[in-house]
Amino acid sequence: MSNEPESERIPHVDEDWKDQVAREKTEAEGPPASRQETAPPAGFDTLVTLLFTQAMAALGQVAGPDGKSPKVNKPLAKYFIDTVEILGEKTRGNLTETESKLLSDTLHAMRIAYVSIRAT
Repeated sequence: MSNEPESERIPHVDEDWKDQVAREKTEAEGPPASRQETAPPAGFDTLVTLLFTQAMAALGQVAGPDGKSPKVNKPLAKYFIDTVEILGEKTRGNLTETESKLLSDTLHAMRIAYVSIRAT
């Protein structure tokens, strides 16, 4: 303790904390628009891949953020498989050869994964 009377003591204020708070606020607001990640372009292949990934996750084939396999949800997986099947029916005759093959291969892989998972 100092021998100075309390009225004469000047508190030490750390000015760096203001800069730190400003930096944290800027980081919390996210990166500037020029550096933000952009979504992939919308397209048929992106949609089919998205549905495939969701079905595989519902079947426990994709590890969760914690590294563990998620709980199997066969009804949800069936929903995604049915959705891709309907997409194929509704777009029949309007797809390129590459898109048609992607759809066919994806449906096949989804169905094989579905029947290989034991009922829950």
